[in-house]
Amino acid sequence: MKPIENDDESYQRLSHVSIENAVYGIFWLDSDGWIYRANNAACRLLGYTRDELLGMMVSDFDPDYQVQEYKKFWSQLKKSGEYNIESRHKRKDGSYYPAEISSCHVDFEGKGYSCTFFRDITERKRSEESLKAILKELEILKERLQVENFYLQEEIKLEHNYGEIIGQSEIFKKALMQVEQVAVTDTTVFINGETGTGKELIARAIHDISFRKNRPLVKVNCAAIPQDLIESDLFGHEKGAFTGALTQKIGRFELADKGTIFLDEIGDIPKELQVKLLRVLQEGEFERVGNPNTIKVDVRVIAATNRDLEKLVDAGDFREDLFYRLNVFPINLPPLRKRKDDIPMLVKHFIQKYSAKIGKTVETITKPAMNTLQSYHWPGNVRELENIIERALVISQGTKLELGDWFSRLKSKDSPNHLLSMQDLERNHILKVLELTSWRVSGKGGAAQILDLKPTTLEARMKKLGIMRF
Repeated sequence: MKPIENDDESYQRLSHVSIENAVYGIFWLDSDGWIYRANNAACRLLGYTRDELLGMMVSDFDPDYQVQEYKKFWSQLKKSGEYNIESRHKRKDGSYYPAEISSCHVDFEGKGYSCTFFRDITERKRSEESLKAILKELEILKERLQVENFYLQEEIKLEHNYGEIIGQSEIFKKALMQVEQVAVTDTTVFINGETGTGKELIARAIHDISFRKNRPLVKVNCAAIPQDLIESDLFGHEKGAFTGALTQKIGRFELADKGTIFLDEIGDIPKELQVKLLRVLQEGEFERVGNPNTIKVDVRVIAATNRDLEKLVDAGDFREDLFYRLNVFPINLPPLRKRKDDIPMLVKHFIQKYSAKIGKTVETITKPAMNTLQSYHWPGNVRELENIIERALVISQGTKLELGDWFSRLKSKDSPNHLLSMQDLERNHILKVLELTSWRVSGKGGAAQILDLKPTTLEARMKKLGIMRF
């Protein structure tokens, strides 16, 4: 192949062909930002003819470079000899595209110029944004899996607890029949029952029988979360949404997507948050705290309370529309005093449960002891019975269950020889509950909550009745 002749005319022709056919857009700009020369690619990228471009300044198509900004650019270019940035260019039709720009300083015929190469990087930016979105989604999934794993480890699987749903009484079997009926649907369930009746076990049973059983059952105790944090806990928040929000947090509803959320003590949810909860139930959507973007979820809701929501509605403390939206399929769990035929089965179960743990072997329970258990009114329900059996196992010396003096003050209400005044009955009942709660008056599981009283009211009654701990 014959080499190209090395003369000025041939070199100029080669340079001209190279510049005009370059894939990159090429400008020569003077120190004021006027276009001195433009190649074919520059015309094509910006949509102007060559004659139009040669009468324009860089600020006409690059809005980031007005006169003052271009002077700064020129000064830095002369100092360093080259300059690389990403900017955006405005086409003749008004549209924009992201541009990658490389400039170098050249002297020609005693005058300085910026020789600028640029190209459209729309596809690269699109790929970068797509990659960022994928990485963000992976990070969210990773966080979701980590939190789900925490809940799966925290929650006891229903197979382990199925034996704890004990009962053959007709009133309890009715409730279990309702569980079987509703579990295979996607209907919202509302479980009502006194403290200690097993509302959480029923919620777990519903979830385990449902088609959502392979997704998490996320539990929320609405009474245990501070009111200023419950919205963030349920719906999540963005980093910086409020003081202390150092990272993004996925809320319980988002975590329960395609699964089940169990809202325990729903009666304690703040009224200002009830509208947002109603929207999730009706529309399946919400926004994280600090983020206006709507998040869609598919969550089965099971709510529970030991309070009378209808009374709360009448008092104006609970929204009526939310109550009806929750109360689609109510299940009322009977208190233990209404299913005393189940007590022998429950006693046997709790003896088996705690014998190995405590290291005792109990084989029998006397008829008088069982009669005592069945005649008690059980304000703490199954949970109270469980605690008493565990305590009885601790004090039992042989193979016979000993109840000790726990029931020494218990008088059969059916016996005419042991009729008490209303004041004595109230005093005895409060004492029983205080002993059950280790004399804890307020807080979750405290005596005030079991008795459905305000802590201040209970303290006033204790003072009136002369109840004090020595």
